[in-house]
Amino acid sequence: MKRHQTSLKSRLITRQLFLQFLALAAAAIGFIFFFVSSTLDGMYVEATVSEIAADAITRDPEGAVVVEMTPELVQLQQESPDLWFAARLVDGDEVSFGHVPTEFASLVANLDKLSAADIRGQFEPFTLSAIVRQESGPAGEMKIIAHGRLRPFTALITVASNIVALAIFLTLALVSVVATPIIVRRAFAGVMKTTEEAQRINAEHRGIRLSEDKVPREIGPLVRAVNDALSRLDEGYDRQQRFIASAAHELRTPIAILKMKIDAAQDSDMRALLPDVSRLATLAEQLLDLHRLDNGAPRDRIKLMDLARDVAADLAPLLIASGKTIEVVGDKSGVISGNPGSIERALTNLVQNALEHGGDEIIVRADGISLEVEDNGSGIPREEHHRVLEPFYRLRPRSSGAGLGLSLVKQIVDHHGGRITVANASGGGVIVRMEFDAAR
Repeated sequence: MKRHQTSLKSRLITRQLFLQFLALAAAAIGFIFFFVSSTLDGMYVEATVSEIAADAITRDPEGAVVVEMTPELVQLQQESPDLWFAARLVDGDEVSFGHVPTEFASLVANLDKLSAADIRGQFEPFTLSAIVRQESGPAGEMKIIAHGRLRPFTALITVASNIVALAIFLTLALVSVVATPIIVRRAFAGVMKTTEEAQRINAEHRGIRLSEDKVPREIGPLVRAVNDALSRLDEGYDRQQRFIASAAHELRTPIAILKMKIDAAQDSDMRALLPDVSRLATLAEQLLDLHRLDNGAPRDRIKLMDLARDVAADLAPLLIASGKTIEVVGDKSGVISGNPGSIERALTNLVQNALEHGGDEIIVRADGISLEVEDNGSGIPREEHHRVLEPFYRLRPRSSGAGLGLSLVKQIVDHHGGRITVANASGGGVIVRMEFDAAR
């Protein structure tokens, strides 16, 4: 079973986020632990004490400032028996409740000069812990100094630090989740560009090399190794093509001599070799065609109907000698742009293939910008239609031929930007179709 390949980008993002969250969590825990275990101890007065006191300060019918025992004040006094507060109104009136420590008694007259304060007593029962606040109540605006419900200062620090730490954690987490994929994606942008370059490399577009300046330094050695491998492949391909072209060129003369001797022979057995020799000559010329197309063979406008008639006329003697017929049909004639010799030999190869493996009737059809060769033979199984276009593949392993004919035809059609398909004819036999782009 094929192992599932993990994404490097996903691994970088998830691990980076995990490390960031881990670092943030550790920092938050350390932040909280620092404040909780610090010397910032003592007791602080809840801010609600001054609010309750302000709501309880009113004026009597004569306008004097008094403290009314509201339900909230009663409950607060029950919870804090040592409750006390003093207030100075904006008109200078003062009022107090409970026992105001002497340390703060002189401060009452100057409350209007203070903004706010949090005072923590040093010794138990922390009666000197107090708050100074600006409040508004039934008697109007006032400044209040008050002592009431107490809470440990560490609890305040814990809550505050939790809120701050949570806010920082969420903010940084959000930034990390959004920013990390963007950073990683931008870091891999060069790799994606190089991937696009690699996708354009094929047998028809050689000589392309991957850009080393677009990838991270760590991937540079891999890109250079791939470029070196491509150079070696190009050199090997060129050597192979030169060898094939040289071999095909050297075979032309002996094949031509052999064909001439067979034509001049009177022996019927010798003349029976003529179709095989003609096929061999066509294959040699097709190998040269591929070499020429690789090196920019000249192109011209080709009328497919005229080309089909020329091929049928050239092969008519072979067909007649084999007791077979050929017919050229077409409703309309299309014009394509290509190398006339290579297209002609591709069609010749298809007709020779039908002559050898098909029935006794061959139809060459020029339909617009396509050429078809149809025979009435036994046909090709549907599952083999694609494989017969592969090099060295033979439908019948012991049949004659090396299995190169249809493969060479496909390569020539590919060089012209066309398409080749194999299908079964409605009445039996095979239809091989070459379709091209119209000439511009």
